Order: sequence, then structure tokens, then C-alpha cells
Amino acid sequence: MIKTNIEQLRKLFIMPDSPDKFIEFGHELLKLIHHFFQDKGGIHSEISLPELSKIFSNIDIPKKPQLLKDTLREVKDKIIDHSVKVGNPYYIGHMTSAIPYFMILLEMIIAALNQNQVKIETAKASSFVERELISWIHRLIFNRSPQFYKKHIQNHRVALGNVTIDGTISNLTALLVARNRAFPPHGRFPGIRKAGIAEAFRYYKCKKALIITSARGHYSIDKIARIIGIGEQNIIKAPVDSMNRISIPALRQIHTQIQEENKKGDGTISVIALIGIAGTTETGNIDNLAELRSIADDFNTFFHVDAAWGGSLLLVDQYRYLFRGIESADSVTFDAHKLLYSPLSMGMILFRDEKSLNHLKHTSNYVIRPDSVDQGRFTIEGSRPFACLKPWTTLKILGTDGFKLLFENAFDLTASLRGLIERHCNFEALNQPELFIFNYRFVPKKIQERLNHLMIEREDDPSNEVTKKLLHKINTTLNKLNIELHRAIRQEDNSFISRTMLESTRYAPQRIVVLRAITVNPLTTPDILKEIIDEHDRLGTKIFKNEFKGKLEKI
Repeated sequence: MIKTNIEQLRKLFIMPDSPDKFIEFGHELLKLIHHFFQDKGGIHSEISLPELSKIFSNIDIPKKPQLLKDTLREVKDKIIDHSVKVGNPYYIGHMTSAIPYFMILLEMIIAALNQNQVKIETAKASSFVERELISWIHRLIFNRSPQFYKKHIQNHRVALGNVTIDGTISNLTALLVARNRAFPPHGRFPGIRKAGIAEAFRYYKCKKALIITSARGHYSIDKIARIIGIGEQNIIKAPVDSMNRISIPALRQIHTQIQEENKKGDGTISVIALIGIAGTTETGNIDNLAELRSIADDFNTFFHVDAAWGGSLLLVDQYRYLFRGIESADSVTFDAHKLLYSPLSMGMILFRDEKSLNHLKHTSNYVIRPDSVDQGRFTIEGSRPFACLKPWTTLKILGTDGFKLLFENAFDLTASLRGLIERHCNFEALNQPELFIFNYRFVPKKIQERLNHLMIEREDDPSNEVTKKLLHKINTTLNKLNIELHRAIRQEDNSFISRTMLESTRYAPQRIVVLRAITVNPLTTPDILKEIIDEHDRLGTKIFKNEFKGKLEKI
């Protein structure tokens, strides 16, 4: 403990007395981080969650000041030692991956400068950096004329988009714009922003407002529907095809149904937004964006694309064909903390029309005044950190050529994993990935053979109830087996994958438990992937023989 003394405390708020002292603490910090990366233990620490909760169950706020070195030691022992090694090459379960080492230095700069992006008075140079980055990504997506970007890159009267904390806030920003655009000021009606939903519905004779997305839509859409007052029951989740892309015929049928409903004359159904996905978070697939633009026009609605996962591939021209039609979207969500390899968390929302964010624009007397150049006039969030420094710097250090190499490597890893699964007698591939996400499950060879036979029977006679029931029973048991396998992998702690449930596999409409691997870590290799699958096979075989062999053979 140290003596409470204002002079001692002041020293914590300024640079140390000498550079040597600052460097000393910097070295101490970097040693802690280096130890975390060099530790040869598992991906997760051995401590149990109940034990970890006890460490952080002190209900009293600390009263006496403590030395920095003592606090750092506590950070190491209590936090760093029990953090997840998401950069480990055997960790292929989530979109959080390894990051370039220079990100640590950038985070230190961001913290030291402590700029607040809400207002130019607290973010002078960084405000212009943010607008430049937004312009880069806007051009990457919408590719408008060079004259457009020269005019608007630093035009404080408009905003081409916002930097946000993550994809959820980006999606929220887009759908708020869509909602306000659907119920604008008209005559004596001041618009939904001022009058609220009830008055907006009454004025526009609207009985229901809908958002349409696919069954693979991100869970943030449900949250947003609640936040903006539409309600999650008014999200239409259209079915997907075998490639996990939104079904175009299903959308056209939905359009016809809404048209018929609106002819009844008892109020209209308003579709405030149609959402396409450029990189589904469960399966890594991309909707037909060009076709969705046409359907959005039929609905006379706002077309938003959630490209939080896949958008970064636009940096490489050879992959642009995958996103055909994205340039015609009204707005696009784009995450830097995914395939731009930035640390958590930073997203962006970009609007094709530079005036779209006027639907959200707001001012205040003491900050973000109407005549200011403050970016905060256009953002949902208030205070924001200088997070855009991370992708801005990364794009300079790696360049598009560097990202091309990273993405080629990720595609190679995905192909390697897919090959391992498809050649293995005890695994079944369950999706056709476009963007680095692969789904599979453990199915012993003899069970696979029986499933294949039953699937042929179902195809020959779709009405055969006996075949349907057998398929359902086998898959229900296999779901339980793969849940147990996932738990065993976590307990073994040599590798990590995630799991989800899909209704879009060849066993549709039954929901199938799948293991979900994400192959974007540049430190992962094909040999490591083979080790991971070998371990899964060993664990799955053991679980099958001990718990499920008899059950499955009896079905």
C-alpha cells in the first residue's frame, strides 16, 4: 500500500519523472503479455468457472491506493493467466483471431492520446483520420467517382458513414435510418423521430412494420427490432437454400403475400428494410445481392447489407465478384475486428447516399452544435475512442497486396480442412463455404452408410413416414453425440471449435448440430488442422463406443 498523498497521485496522471521510468513500466507490461503468448498451457486455463468467480467476488471497492507493480502482478495472476488464447493456431472456433503485434503499440497510443471522437475539440487530427478511413471503405464498397470522394472526404456537412463499436451498432444505425426514412416528416406530421411510433403508424395508416432477412441473419437484428420499436415478431426470416443464401423464390412469395394483404384496405404493411448478408456468421456464405437490390425496389424499401464478416475481401479485386450488387446497397456494415485483423472492437457503417445520416443527425448546445465539424452529429454513440487508428495503420502497413496474401492463405486453410473432412470416414461435411467457415460433424462410418441409404429412400419416396422417423431418430442421437464431442474437445483443451445448429443441411428441415471451424488465423497450418481432426476423431470414437454405439444400432 502507498500513502494517500496528492503529490503521489499527481504523478499517476503525468508522464513519469524520466523516460527511463516510463520504459521500465513498459517493459514490465510487455513481459506480462509475452509470458501470456509463450505459455505452453492449454487454450483455456485449468481453473473452473466457479473458482474464477470466487476470485472476483470482493464486494468492497478498494479504499487504500496500491503500487502499480503490485496491481500489475495481480492483473497477471488473476486475469492474464486465466484469459483465452484466441490467437493460438489451434483455436479455430470463432472470428476472434491472432492480430499483428504492432496493434499493442497502437492501443498504447490510443490510450495515451485519449481522443474523444464525438467532437473536434477533443479529437483534432483523429477526426480527419476517421473521415479518411470512412472514405476509403466507402469507395471500396460503392466505388463512386473520384470527384465524389474529393468533394466529400472531409466535407463536414455530410457523413459517408460512421465508425462504431461493432457490427451490432452499425446494423442499428442502418435500421434506424431505414425506419426514419420509412416514416418521414410530411405536412403537419413531424416524422417518427419526434412523434414516435404510435403517431407514425396512425398518420401513415400502417398496421405493421417489417424487417426481412434470412434464416442466417445475425442475432443482432432481433435486438435491434426490439430497440427501434418494431418488435422481433415483425422480423421475417426467409428460408435459405442449400448454399445458406436467402431464397429468392421465397422472397418473391413474401412480396406477393404483402401486396395481397395491403389490398384489403384495413391499413398497410410497411417493409422498412430488406437485409442481405455478405458472409453469414454460421456458414460463411453470401446472398445474391444484385437480386436482392431488385427485390428491395419491388418492396420500395431500404436495402441494407451486413458485410461485417466478409466485407474486407473487397480489398482484393479477384474476390469482388463474390459481392456483385453490394455497390447498389443503401448501407453496408463492415467490421475491422474481423478480417482486417484489428483487435476488438471496431465496426463501420457506410451509406451510399451521403445525406442518409441526416435521418439521424442531432445537435446539442455545449457539444456537436449545428455549425460544427463534429462527427458526433451523425452518430448514435456519444463518446468514442480513436479506434480507427488501428485499421487505418494496418491498411498502410499491409496494403492490399498483404491482405491478398492473408486471404489466399485463409482460402487454402479452408480447402485443407474441407479435404480432411471429406476424405475421413468418420466425418460429414455439412456446408459449402465461401468465406472461411466450415461446418461438419462426427458420424461413424457405419452410421453414415445407413444415413446415406435412408436418404436415397427418402428421395425415392418423400412420403415414406417410416424413413422420415428413422432419419429423425438417428440425427437426434447424433446431435447429442456431437454436443458431447464438443464438450470433450473443450475439456481436452488442445484445440477449440464452436458449434451451432442448422436447418439447411441435406437433412432439412431437421435441425442438425454441427461443429463450426473458422480458418483465418495466419499462424494455423494444414498440419495443425490435421492434428485437430485426428483429436476429434479419437474423442468422437471413444464417446461413440462408450455412450452411443448401442443406441444408434438399435434404431
